[in-house]
Amino acid sequence: MTTVTRWDGAGPVRRCELADAVAALGRSEGLVWIDLDRPSAADLAALGGLLDLHPLAAGNTARAHPRPRTERYDGVRLTALLPAAAEPRGRDVAPLTELSVLTGPRYVVTVRHGPVDLDGARRRLAGTPALLARGPAAVECAVLLEVVDGYQPLATRLEDDVDDVEEEIFSASPSVSRRIYALLRDVMELQRATHPLVEIVVRLTADPDRDEEVRRYLRQAGEHLARVVERLDALRAMLEHAAAMNATIVVERQNDEMRVLTRASLRQNEEIKRISAWAAILFTPTVVGTVYGMNFDVMPELRWSSGYPLAVGLMVLASLVLFAVFRRRRWL
Repeated sequence: MTTVTRWDGAGPVRRCELADAVAALGRSEGLVWIDLDRPSAADLAALGGLLDLHPLAAGNTARAHPRPRTERYDGVRLTALLPAAAEPRGRDVAPLTELSVLTGPRYVVTVRHGPVDLDGARRRLAGTPALLARGPAAVECAVLLEVVDGYQPLATRLEDDVDDVEEEIFSASPSVSRRIYALLRDVMELQRATHPLVEIVVRLTADPDRDEEVRRYLRQAGEHLARVVERLDALRAMLEHAAAMNATIVVERQNDEMRVLTRASLRQNEEIKRISAWAAILFTPTVVGTVYGMNFDVMPELRWSSGYPLAVGLMVLASLVLFAVFRRRRWL
C-alpha cells in the first residue's frame, strides 16, 4: 500500500495521488512524503525511476538491514531504522521490524518492511507547522522521533517483566531461567536497534545543512534515545545479575538435594552392613547343623558322648567370634 502526503505551504498536510505528487516535484512545488508499506521490488524500482534515485540507494532501500545505519547517495540520505513493530506476535515484547527513510531535496520516502505505525509522525507534523516548514528534514526528524518514542513502552514492559522475574527467583520455579534468558534476548535485541541510533542522531544533529529548528527536535530525539539506552543498559545489568543469582540458587538447591541423597545412601549402607553381619552370624550355626544332619552311616562324631556339646559349643563360639569381629568393625 502506498500513502502519499503533500504539503505546498498554502494549507495543511493532505493526501494525494502518487502521479500528482511526482508532477508537483517536477514543478518544484511543496514537499511530498511517499510512504510505502511492504512494497514489491517492482514498486521500488518504478519509484526509483520516477525519483531518479542512485542505484545503491534504491537497492539498499529494498533490502532489510540488521542494524541502523545512514548513508548519502548523490544528495539523497538513506537512513535504516529498526522500529518496534505495531503488531506483536505472541511475545512478551513486540518484535522489531525494518524501516528505510530516503530524504531527498523536496521529498521523503519511507519504506516499511513490516507493521510500523507512522500516524504519530503525521500528527506531529500537522501540529507543528514551524517544523514542517523546514522541508524534508522535518519529516525525517518526525519519523525518527516516532521511532525513538516507540521504544519507551517496550522498555517499560521489560522493566515490569524484570521486576516479576526478581520476585520469582527465590520461588524455585524451573521456568525462571528460561524467562531470564528470553528477557535478556529481548533487551539485547532492543540494544541492537538503539545503540547504533545514538551515533546516527549525533551525525544528523551535526549536519551543517540542518535548520536550527530541526536540530532542536533532533536534540530532543537524542535525549529520548539516551534515556531509552540508559534504561536498557540497566535492565541488561539487572538480568545478568539475576541470571548469576539464579544459577547460584540452582546450584545450592542441587547441593542440598545431593546432601539429602548422600545421607539416605549412607543410612542404606549402614542397614545393609547390619543385615549382612547378622546373616553371616546366623549362617555359621546353620552350616554346622547342616553337616551333622546329613545322616551318613559313618559319622564318628554322632556316637561321641561329647559330640552334641561340642557341636553346640562350636556354633556358639563361631557366632560369638563373628559378632565380635563385626562389632569391632562397627557393622553392628
